[in-house]
Amino acid sequence: MLDTIVAAVNNVLWGEGLALRADVPVLGPVDIATGPLLIYMLVFCGIWFTVKLGGVQFKHFFHMFSVMKGSTRSTKEGISSFQALCTSLSARVGTGNLAGVAVAISLGGAGAIFWMWMIALIGMATGFAESVLGQLYKVRDDNGEFRGGPAYYIKQGLGKTWLAVAFSLCLFFGYGFVFSAVQANTITDALENAYAIPTLYSGLAIILLAALIVVGGLRGIARFAELAVPFMGVGYILVALVVTAINITEVPAMLGHIISAAFGLEEAGAGVLGAAIKNGIQRGLYSNEAGSGSVPHAAAGAAPNPNHPVSQGYVQMLGVFFDTIILCTCTAFIILLAGNENAAEGMGGIGLTQDALSIHIGASGTDFISAAICLFAFTSVVANYAYGESNLHMFHLDNKPGRLIYTAGYLGMILWGSMAALPTVWAMADMALGLMSVINIIAIIWMTPTIVSISKDYFAKRQRGERPEYKQGDCSIQGSTEENIW
Repeated sequence: MLDTIVAAVNNVLWGEGLALRADVPVLGPVDIATGPLLIYMLVFCGIWFTVKLGGVQFKHFFHMFSVMKGSTRSTKEGISSFQALCTSLSARVGTGNLAGVAVAISLGGAGAIFWMWMIALIGMATGFAESVLGQLYKVRDDNGEFRGGPAYYIKQGLGKTWLAVAFSLCLFFGYGFVFSAVQANTITDALENAYAIPTLYSGLAIILLAALIVVGGLRGIARFAELAVPFMGVGYILVALVVTAINITEVPAMLGHIISAAFGLEEAGAGVLGAAIKNGIQRGLYSNEAGSGSVPHAAAGAAPNPNHPVSQGYVQMLGVFFDTIILCTCTAFIILLAGNENAAEGMGGIGLTQDALSIHIGASGTDFISAAICLFAFTSVVANYAYGESNLHMFHLDNKPGRLIYTAGYLGMILWGSMAALPTVWAMADMALGLMSVINIIAIIWMTPTIVSISKDYFAKRQRGERPEYKQGDCSIQGSTEENIW
């Protein structure tokens, strides 16, 4: 009965049960003929903020990169902007970048990649909006360090404490516990299949490594992220560039194939046009997390440079671009240049990616993808802890006993997840993520006046040639921020 209820909720939120997860079996058909509500909400949200902010992701595209100058400066109150970006990418970059893209191609064809790019471009505006709010309504925890996220801007900006608590509970369940368990399961399965390492041993190793990192709190996680994310991101990009260079003569035809398939211009294309749009949008939205309410936690923990909430909007907008436009495109090129777009009947998403890279560089391709999956999944395990920890302040648990209980539960879930069969838990995690996203989307659209007001303040100061610095009262906002924050 629980499976039926969870599947029914997911069908309403996501459409077709667990359509978004690349490595999760669908629980079965659900007798509810409803569409993917959350997909429509996320697309609307992206278009809404693209219009309301004057196409900020296009007009200020290069400024998005220039904000990263001097982004390595941290303070005793907050991590650096670069660390905040790497922390958010640690959670974003995962199996969706390798397996999810493969599933999008196998179900929607090459045209799905074009729609994945389109949804990332409008999703950048959503990521900008929610990160601005996360930074604006941040608070100081018991250690004097910055914390924040949707629960905080819902409570302070909208005055809806009950809605803030509902969001926090969904986030605790999803990011605080379950997501780390299933990511650990991905790692242990990969190690057992490739090297026959018992899941218990690899699970204990994950716990030990994770504990050494998360014991340092957000700062420890941020330090790990700023080392691990560039390493794994640059490594994967270099492999994709080598593959592209080897097949450079085929690139123009591949790009033409993506565009023509995206609009159903090829033979029998009309029949797969809907599948291309649907799968491209779904995978893009799931991969970059824009609108889900997760990234504002990383944005809130930063000491921005310049000291204005909007600067973190640009930083996290860059995260959406890097995750989907860069990393997901790398996977797409590897698969499409291998020529096995239609070779995935019965093959899991990660299997298609492994098979494609093996065609390019031999058997070592499988080993490389297995290693990448383990590293990508582990960084997500660690970053998920930070998101849950950020909400302890909401329940007055940001103290030693509160952190100890949370950490023990988090590590225990990793051990359990490393050995468990998880289809039902995956489904419950998707439900938690979906409900989080619904609450967050409603909240940030409700707070559009604040987002527009503070963005115009930044734009105007920059246009006057001033360094954009924000002080409380510079512009009109909904509710109020914590005293002495700005």
